[in-house]
Amino acid sequence: MANAPRWLVALVGRPNVGKSTLFNRILGHRQAIVDDMPGVTRDRLYADADWAGKSFTVVDTGGLVPESEDTMETAIREQAQIAIEQANLILYVVDAADGLLPGDREIADILRRAEKRVLLIVNKSDGEAKEAALGEFYSLGLGEPLPVSALGGRRIGDLLDAITRDIPETETEETDTRLKVAIIGKPNVGKSSLVNALLQEERHIVTEIPGTTRDPIDAVLKHYGEEIVLIDTAGLRKRSKIKESVELYSAVRTVKSIERCDVAVVLLDAREGLEHQDLRIIETAVTKRRPVILAVNKWDIVEKDENTSRAFERALREKLRVYDYIPIIFISALKKQRVFKLIDVIKRVDAEQKKRIVTSQLNEALGPDLETHPPRSKSGKEIKIKFVTQVKSSPPVFAFFCNEPKLVEENYIRYLENRIREHFGFEGVPILVVMKQK
Repeated sequence: MANAPRWLVALVGRPNVGKSTLFNRILGHRQAIVDDMPGVTRDRLYADADWAGKSFTVVDTGGLVPESEDTMETAIREQAQIAIEQANLILYVVDAADGLLPGDREIADILRRAEKRVLLIVNKSDGEAKEAALGEFYSLGLGEPLPVSALGGRRIGDLLDAITRDIPETETEETDTRLKVAIIGKPNVGKSSLVNALLQEERHIVTEIPGTTRDPIDAVLKHYGEEIVLIDTAGLRKRSKIKESVELYSAVRTVKSIERCDVAVVLLDAREGLEHQDLRIIETAVTKRRPVILAVNKWDIVEKDENTSRAFERALREKLRVYDYIPIIFISALKKQRVFKLIDVIKRVDAEQKKRIVTSQLNEALGPDLETHPPRSKSGKEIKIKFVTQVKSSPPVFAFFCNEPKLVEENYIRYLENRIREHFGFEGVPILVVMKQK
């Protein structure tokens, strides 16, 4: 990370004026969900960008509808206000095709009260004819309008020059070594509530409407002097239930969040237990070779006695089957019960995936297992395993060297994985066992 805090640039404006398209154009790749449906971007979506040796963070916000009493639009307005307060620079995006609308004036009034530097961006200015109609936007009192076309890339270089005008030269950045945690699960299990409980602020929109979070959003938790990156993701649903194209984008984005995390926390609703879709989500994370923790949320509303948690965990492990190595923790994001205990478990599991077992220890521990339970071959050929070594960590990979690697059956590989866990742990961590030719 750079030594100095990054310059924060916030995009605000009415719904469907092209903020997310502009966000993607500034970044140079497709990060924000772009759809013709108003209200697609709901939470604050952050990403890092750079231009001509200067780096900054850009935040995309949901479309502002100032006077609306709709639950979602009210929540979006609150989140946009937070972004405005945090920003060093505000890009106020209006629509050249629509012209100046009453809602634009109301938002301009909000921005003037914020007393921040504002660039007035007139998007969808696709040619000189539309630029000639910019005069009406001067009446907003926010300075000279800058015409751009986010979709076509017109005058984006001029915009980036204006954005970076006051930003000091970027210092050399180091590789980001912070622990990254993805919070994943079905819609409405409390993922954003958990992030908010950990951060102790209203960082994300939290409502009772399933699927509120559509984009994965990074937030930084400072925990005893250490920075931990929390990635809140859109709820994963079965493909048959994804009726809006935007939900499909979100599901893809969630998989990408899993791919870039160090540890995945799969959140369950205690009232629903472990369902088939939860197992599919766990399978997705394991397939991507990511450590998994199962957090049972809303535990505060479950009627219980001294045996309830043990019985619940036992039932969960019966359903987990091959994933029974995953740690289980009972939490309440709403009541903030055991949410910081969850951080302890995350750190423990992360340490497990980084663990390396020396070759001599592996062979000494597993030797008796290989001797008493050798692999069998349907072909009748004798399979002899000579030795094992750990060839990789994060995630751990173990190579068993033998004379006939292609004849070793899958159930025996599972047996070897279980014996490694029995001797050396690797709680919550997927283990890869490979057979190599001696």
